[in-house]
Amino acid sequence: MSRTISSSMTVIFKFAFPMLWIGMFAAGTVGMFIANNPSKWTFLGALILGGSVIGWLCVPLKRVEIDGLELVVSNYFRTVRVPLLEIREVTECWLINTHPVWIDFHSRTEFGSRIMFMPQTRMFALFWSHPIVGELRRLGGCGPGPSGLGRLDGRE
Repeated sequence: MSRTISSSMTVIFKFAFPMLWIGMFAAGTVGMFIANNPSKWTFLGALILGGSVIGWLCVPLKRVEIDGLELVVSNYFRTVRVPLLEIREVTECWLINTHPVWIDFHSRTEFGSRIMFMPQTRMFALFWSHPIVGELRRLGGCGPGPSGLGRLDGRE
């Protein structure tokens, strides 16, 4: 029996949020250029910066389940199964509200040698390591897992 470890909000953060934010901000920026508003360059800069951050944090998100001795990883179009023992390293960034978790594999998968997912949300846990990080480390045989704070850069 499989257990989903990624957030149910993954599909929204991966598809809806980027399209809405970038689409609306782009429309506003075009409107600023058409009206020759003096703030047009600020809006263009914010669009480029915001779009880059969204492209880094939202678009690569995967849906992840644990099924027996395998991870089931999906980008909503393709699904791959990866043995838990292929996990080389699990890192996180506790400073970002979606609390992204990266899983590095020993060998390359259809999604590359690293995937990112957004774990299920916990209330009032912004600065603490997500329990799934320690669990994945134990299941993958790559360490006991953290007991406190994670690191800002997603590395240990």
